[in-house]
Amino acid sequence: MDRTEGLNKLKTTPVWDVAVIGGGASGLGVALDALSRGLSVVLLEKADFAKGTSSRSTKLLHGGVRYLAQGDVGLVLEALKERGGIMKNAPHVSHTQAFVIPIYTYWDKWKYSIGLKVYDLMAGGLRIGKSQWLSKRRTVERLPTIRQQGLKGGVLYYDGQFDDARLALNIAQTCTEMGGCVLNYMKVTSLTKDEKGLLDGVHATDQISQSHYTVKAKAVVNATGVFADNILRMDTPDTARSITPSQGAHLVFDLSFLGGQDALMIPKTSDGRVLFGIPWHGKLLLGTTDTVRKKPQLEPRPLAQEIDFILENCARYLVNPPSREDALSVFAGLRPLAAAEAAGTKTKEISRSHKVTVTKSQLISIIGGKWTTFRKMGEDTVDALVKLQHLQLPRSASASIKLHGYEASAPEGPLAIYGSDAFGIRELMAQVPALAKPLHPRYPHTGAEVVWMVRQEMALKVEDVLARRMRILFLDARAAQEMAPAVAEIMRAELGESEDWGLREIAEFEQLAKRYFIHP
Repeated sequence: MDRTEGLNKLKTTPVWDVAVIGGGASGLGVALDALSRGLSVVLLEKADFAKGTSSRSTKLLHGGVRYLAQGDVGLVLEALKERGGIMKNAPHVSHTQAFVIPIYTYWDKWKYSIGLKVYDLMAGGLRIGKSQWLSKRRTVERLPTIRQQGLKGGVLYYDGQFDDARLALNIAQTCTEMGGCVLNYMKVTSLTKDEKGLLDGVHATDQISQSHYTVKAKAVVNATGVFADNILRMDTPDTARSITPSQGAHLVFDLSFLGGQDALMIPKTSDGRVLFGIPWHGKLLLGTTDTVRKKPQLEPRPLAQEIDFILENCARYLVNPPSREDALSVFAGLRPLAAAEAAGTKTKEISRSHKVTVTKSQLISIIGGKWTTFRKMGEDTVDALVKLQHLQLPRSASASIKLHGYEASAPEGPLAIYGSDAFGIRELMAQVPALAKPLHPRYPHTGAEVVWMVRQEMALKVEDVLARRMRILFLDARAAQEMAPAVAEIMRAELGESEDWGLREIAEFEQLAKRYFIHP
């Protein structure tokens, strides 16, 4: 995935079948599906791929046990099917995760045992594990740090886990390999219309070179998540609000606070949500919350009350609960929920299903949704495009596409997340032994990975490497800060940048990393 090649393609293509605005889960899903049907696609992302919500999820591929409780059977069935598809097509960035729900009342025993059996049945042939009742002894064996007073046992079930930002990157790479043009740091500044008032393209500015582009396209798709209303207002300035941003905060700790490799699902919290404690890249990820925010932000910050909520609810279940001082990193994401129809509707009650809308000028927008169903969101959006333009196209083929990095027998060790690309990184290490040296004493990441990210993964900034490709910022903000100078120096040499560029990148990243600390 070469950005210079992408820019040349942008300059030399007179008109595209589809221009997709947004390089997160929904935009990448649209691009993948459109390419699977033979359409020419350009995707423009104003920051880095998955910079916003799509790198800040709870890292679950799931049907949604609580959606089943809410009676949203259709969404659960759809999500379970899509969960199976992602795990089949991208096994290097996804895996099966065991979850244990601690049970303290007999009513909960029957409620969750029966509910999860239904969940298993709904997954059908894509079931990834069989739920079962655990005795108190077996529950404690699997969750060594769980509070035992009043514990009756536990319910074991299985769901999917993944690396959200790495999956986004692999989809972008797949789109490029299929002939698409995907560009990060390319901000759409306005929409263009023909003499009939119908959309026929966009104006965009390269955030790296400040060059301006006019991109002509037969269809324009707004897939900008929580920022969808900004694009809708470019089309129609007085457009009503369509998005309710709901913030989900997450805290990261040492895995010893959980004591094992099974995830914890806390079935009851003070606001009626479920809370998860999940092993992720060797750390413990605790989350999440559901807090209405008025305005979308690219770098949302967890609120003090969200941090307290997570810690207080975990303390009710863990023998040695973590404190604010133990946090290695803290981050938040904004869910792009379709706006509540009635004022006062709680965000946890707003459907996680998606919807496709079309304006008079034929701006197609994909609103809402979640990572697990990214591909189906793309399929539904392209279906709407086909219907709108009366196109004769083959049916969606995106469900069968193996994503970049797919390897039937995934490599083991620290480079496993790269899938088939691990071999290329090992080759770099062999060619330049200095690049095999770890960048930090506590983590296995090497300079070879940084070089690979610049050459093959369109990494342009230190943040791109440490936040979304290595994930260190999300796992250990202080370690990320300490790695920044070494990463900047390797990138500077690869990109042919000046020493001043390196110093600016380090300073910018240090400021960003501070947002991932919990401050007293």
